[in-house]
Amino acid sequence: MTHEVVAVLLGLVAGTLSALFGVGGGIVFVPTLIFLGHTTHVAVATSLAAMVPVIVVGSWRQTRYGTVNWRDAIVIGVASVPTAKVGEVVATSLPNDVLRRLFAAVLVFVAV
Repeated sequence: MTHEVVAVLLGLVAGTLSALFGVGGGIVFVPTLIFLGHTTHVAVATSLAAMVPVIVVGSWRQTRYGTVNWRDAIVIGVASVPTAKVGEVVATSLPNDVLRRLFAAVLVFVAV
């Protein structure tokens, strides 16, 4: 199976899970991209970029249904900006193996 076919399948699965459960695509994207041979740093960054279209479409559709609380979304979004920068600085300072293990721990925590 080619890299592009796996990427398309990954996008379909992540988009479906995001729409159904509000699950971040990173739960699907990051492990798959690591499996495809990317470093954890590249997988995390690619996952963030790939989620932009999913977020835009999902937000637009849910707004049409009247289910988005924009006040809460804006507060949470604005509050997350500084800590996202902190997370980026920490992630880039960690070795690939450490970042991969931390991500695995987060997945186990989410599963529990």
